Amino acid sequence: MTDTATLAGLDPATLADVLKVAGHPGFDRIQDQIRRTGGCADPIHLQGTTVTRDRETGQILYAYSTDTEPGGRLRVACGNRRASRCPACAWTYAGDTYHLIRAGLVGDKGTPTTVREHPRVFATLTAPSFGPVHNRPGHRPCRCGTHHPEGAPELGTPLDPDTYDYDGAVLWNNHASELWRYFTIYLRREIAARAGITQKAAKEQSRLSFGKVAEYQKRGAIHFHAVIRFDGPDGPDTPPPYWATLDLLTDAIHAAAARVRVDVPPARYQPDPDQPAITYPARVLCWGDRLDVRPIKAFGDGSDITEQAVASYVAKYATKAAETTGTVDRRIGNKEALVLLDVPDHPRRLIEACLDLHAVYPDRKLRDWAHMLGFRGHFSTKSRRYSTTLGALRQVRADYRAAQHRAALGLPDPDDVPEETTLTLAHWSYAGHGHTPGESWLAANIRRDIEQHRELAREERANSAQEEGK
Repeated sequence: MTDTATLAGLDPATLADVLKVAGHPGFDRIQDQIRRTGGCADPIHLQGTTVTRDRETGQILYAYSTDTEPGGRLRVACGNRRASRCPACAWTYAGDTYHLIRAGLVGDKGTPTTVREHPRVFATLTAPSFGPVHNRPGHRPCRCGTHHPEGAPELGTPLDPDTYDYDGAVLWNNHASELWRYFTIYLRREIAARAGITQKAAKEQSRLSFGKVAEYQKRGAIHFHAVIRFDGPDGPDTPPPYWATLDLLTDAIHAAAARVRVDVPPARYQPDPDQPAITYPARVLCWGDRLDVRPIKAFGDGSDITEQAVASYVAKYATKAAETTGTVDRRIGNKEALVLLDVPDHPRRLIEACLDLHAVYPDRKLRDWAHMLGFRGHFSTKSRRYSTTLGALRQVRADYRAAQHRAALGLPDPDDVPEETTLTLAHWSYAGHGHTPGESWLAANIRRDIEQHRELAREERANSAQEEGK
């Protein structure tokens, strides 16, 4: 049991369950299962069996059944990317995202190292203003006349909530994925125009690759951070043409972002037949004017925009969502729930705008995504040839763990055994999820210990690198 001193702060019910778990005859196995999930906060419970036999003799080479496990269940990690839901699985997801983005910058995991010589930028595309908000503009005071400290709760909230365009804010979030799609279309057109060739010729001579992540600003508006890279016609394995320069890419990004327009048609809604209808005007959604495009340096030269910094930055925000603005990380069915959940005023108004607009624009599914302040896209995406995939990274990890398990059991590597000589039969079923209060306490302590060991290992590597550099 880890850090028993923390038991003193537990409520009686949790303490009783901790003692119950600790006294369970299968406690060592329970602890081992939780450790194997990395301290997952909400593991999936499985029941089932797997049997491997020799096809000719029928001899059982390996057999496993959850009947031998505590409670007859096997715990596996939930895999949730949200740090607010499961810090342990979010750490794994962030690590995979880091390696995915990094591979597209330095070359790794099937991507050639020559990509470091390709023109590439780190671009940030933001939403327009929906009304003035409290901020920290350098050394100057906010518009309200106050110098807000970092982390002040009022940062990102409107100076005047009654005039803030909440409808526009959630509709913009809701259409952010379309804005990105049109941006990529116009970007290819702008590149061809600047190169002085047709779009068909540009496609035959070059290819654009990108990896991006969505992040919520304090005000609740989505913005995108994207690595955008020039490749040759066959992707990262081929060099880009002579005309595919960093300056051309940068100019084309600015021009493409300025061209993007997404129309939201006018709507008329009459919730009560005895009341006059409400008319919603047409809107034209576009990117904000705070577009930032910076070249990514292959090697550190005093610039913050290095390959390492970019990969770390993208990975950091791949596990965060709207809850960073004060909202919740699960769906909300009605406005009454906002009171029970004690949602702060600004995100509450954004959520209420989503719920109100759902009946006006039913095809936009704003009620389903109200907890996301209207955003309904993927948080982390990439083009097909940018680098490896999250699925491939997960498979490598699964294969490594399977190899460790086979070695512990003394089983041969399946690559060394003809497939036709063995037969594996497996049956698995879902049996629930989560922890008891005592198991949750144990999982949190195991996760904390794992994090501490990682931090110590990181410090040792850093110290070793410093020693070698002397």
